[in-house]
Amino acid sequence: MDDFDQRLITLLRHDGRRSVSDLALELAASRATVRARMQRLEHTGDVVGYTVVLKADVVSAPVRGITLIEVEGRAKDRVVDALSGFAEVTAIHTTSGKWDLVTELSTESLTALDTLLHRIRLVAGIVASETHLLLATPRSSQARLGPTSS
Repeated sequence: MDDFDQRLITLLRHDGRRSVSDLALELAASRATVRARMQRLEHTGDVVGYTVVLKADVVSAPVRGITLIEVEGRAKDRVVDALSGFAEVTAIHTTSGKWDLVTELSTESLTALDTLLHRIRLVAGIVASETHLLLATPRSSQARLGPTSS
């Protein structure tokens, strides 16, 4: 993937519905070149699809955090199933090293986060956890809209 592909992907991440003509103008290339590059990126699997980003997907709750979780023995699947039932758990990742799972959390207040952490610690199979608050996100590869009003 060269610089042109990277710039094309950046533009598509920002607005996946942007016309080929618009992309060509921005990239100082012909429409045929842009179309061919998009087809090649799709064919190689570098671009696997285009999607709609809903407001609910990008407006995050004011308090966000990451919780590192240690799981006892073979309880990982059971713990993942339990955590999947918490609406405030926005993602669950398995990992290597000291911690077995990393969860992304999103709540409306610190009090709600405290309540959530208490509920998480009660899940059978969780041995230990460590939580870090996310203060800002200067860069993310996920699509984001500009500031929204509530």
